[in-house]
Amino acid sequence: MFRPFYNESIRKLIVAFGSLFNNIRISSTNSSGDEQFIKVPLSYGPKEKFVRRIEEDSSISTGSRVQMTLPRLGFNITDMTYDPTRKRNTLQKRTYIDTGMTGGNVLYEYSEVPYTFNLSLYGFSRSMTDALQITEQILPYFTPEFTVTVNFDSLRHPSVDIPITLNNVTIEEEYEGELEDRRRITTQYDFSVKSYIFGEQKRSNTILYTESTFFELVGDNYLKSGVTGAMTRIDVGVSGPSYGTGGFTSGNYITYTNTYSVGPSGSGFTSGTRYIDIEGNTYEGATFNPPNRG
Repeated sequence: MFRPFYNESIRKLIVAFGSLFNNIRISSTNSSGDEQFIKVPLSYGPKEKFVRRIEEDSSISTGSRVQMTLPRLGFNITDMTYDPTRKRNTLQKRTYIDTGMTGGNVLYEYSEVPYTFNLSLYGFSRSMTDALQITEQILPYFTPEFTVTVNFDSLRHPSVDIPITLNNVTIEEEYEGELEDRRRITTQYDFSVKSYIFGEQKRSNTILYTESTFFELVGDNYLKSGVTGAMTRIDVGVSGPSYGTGGFTSGNYITYTNTYSVGPSGSGFTSGTRYIDIEGNTYEGATFNPPNRG
């Protein structure tokens, strides 16, 4: 039951979420009075990590790292909750033909599991102007929902629409020293994302050969004696490289149908004619296409 697999469902969702805020820019004026736009760096991590780095003092003499520059954006996933309102039949299957494998394999998986993921985006800045510039580039797109299309798997799920809802925005100001000396402004945006976790992808072989035998039914029994019993048998299949053990591509396989009738054995057997006995078994020497599969 618990075999190792990894579909990267959550990772791809987090990457898609972060990409929404990867091109936020703020306006700034340099020493010459010229306006310039600065891209706000974005990275993944908890809020506490960024706060600690911001509060660290830099010092060449002590070998401390360079103090983190602001403004800056950070985001992380906070929790995930199962969503029963979007649940589908657990036993429902999706099937896919694996054209890259040999032997006519078919891939399948059971229904995806719906989860609601809570993610937070953090904005850190030194001035209220920078904080508001960042906020105004985010809020207009969430009313309160914004839908993104995520490609979880090019074969199984080429595109899945994922709604992202902005639930709350909070602004926190931290002071150091005098009240007028503003040190850090933290803006937190809380989102909920309705996505899915996909289960293990399993593999099953394609049916390449079927054998159907028709018996005469008398009452509730199939008679296998006397003149009654098996009347005819039909074999249907696909013949490809090494009779189906290789890969099937366009033009390198054929379909075949073999029909057998109940008939004589021993001296009455005619070479090249397909006969079966009253139990549906072919007589030794009967011709097959492909050869006898035993």
